Amino acid sequence: MIVYRDALPDDGPAIDAMARRVWLATFGHSAPPDDIERYLAEAFGEDGALIRDLPDPAFDYRVALSDGRVIGYAKMSAPIFADEVDTRGAHQLRQLYVDADFHGHGVAQALLDWSRRIAQSRGASSLLLTVWEENARARRFYEKHGFVHVGDYAFQTGTQIDRDLIMRLAL
Repeated sequence: MIVYRDALPDDGPAIDAMARRVWLATFGHSAPPDDIERYLAEAFGEDGALIRDLPDPAFDYRVALSDGRVIGYAKMSAPIFADEVDTRGAHQLRQLYVDADFHGHGVAQALLDWSRRIAQSRGASSLLLTVWEENARARRFYEKHGFVHVGDYAFQTGTQIDRDLIMRLAL
């Protein structure tokens, strides 16, 4: 049975470990090893953004658990974009990660549904997200749920810059 709940600061290490595994499996081939290591140091670990942001009230986190083990999570915030797209009335799904063993079990759908509810509870009229242009599986998932490509975002992995697609869903 999969259980969903708001994440707690104590969940940080377990969410972080799962997210790091998923990130490496999905993106670990996409940049030189030095750039991957730089990114991992910024994003994960006890000083990384994931754990640092968890207790911050500017962020909302939802976690999916199976037998007490973190198998997915979503992270929401105000939009991070500067000039890439119009962010008026928007909230942003910053991350949605699901362990590969649970793809196809409805975890991503449940976390996306929660993200919509959070955005609406914040008065948002749209939900924004970014997805790496080469992540075809994620792009198909978001397109299937009504997201459309509205701009591009320069995502930095170490010194490498990748193209992420900014996608919007009208709420």
